Amino acid sequence: MLPCCRRPHADDMPCSEDISFQSMGLIYLVRHGRTAPQPANPRDPELGPDGQLQAHAVARALDARVQRPLPILTSPLRRCRETAAPLASLWKIEPIIEPRVAEVPSPIGTERAVWFQQTLASSWHEVARCGNALQPGYESLLAAWRRDVAEAILACSGDTVVFSHFVPINVLAGLALGQSRVTCLRLDHASVTVFETVAGDVRLIESGREQETTVV
Repeated sequence: MLPCCRRPHADDMPCSEDISFQSMGLIYLVRHGRTAPQPANPRDPELGPDGQLQAHAVARALDARVQRPLPILTSPLRRCRETAAPLASLWKIEPIIEPRVAEVPSPIGTERAVWFQQTLASSWHEVARCGNALQPGYESLLAAWRRDVAEAILACSGDTVVFSHFVPINVLAGLALGQSRVTCLRLDHASVTVFETVAGDVRLIESGREQETTVV
């Protein structure tokens, strides 16, 4: 368990003070389960057998923890929708698709897997600078994406479960902790990271389970 943190003015981080939401609640950010090693569609992979087990396990854990159904938001990508499905079935509610919590966009023409690994070891300033050299205007695209991630979470009107990805969850962690590097938390698949939103601020309440090996 981590103490509440509020440092929204880290270098080149999107500042939450410009977002006028006044919501308050606990946001349970769930990273999707492990994907299939040979997915049918590499651009939008499905969960593998391990990921399916993780999805059911995190559903049971969240159900026991919050003890009442909450709104569920999910990235439109398949791996998140499939991770959200067991909890949605357990609570008998329909998840809301939230495009703003999808994974970070890569510059056009890059090899996604290589670029992603390099991004995880960089600062946001480095990612923006290098991306702009590959795709003019990428820096603005990246800034808008990061702002959208924060706005999607701050728009939640109360306690909510959100199924998302490694980098969007780290965007929020960086905002809360005042850090400019991309990887603030080495979150494992199906981990749950808890944030609190209060009057336009994002506070990290509890870091999710972290993994020991390189993120893929």
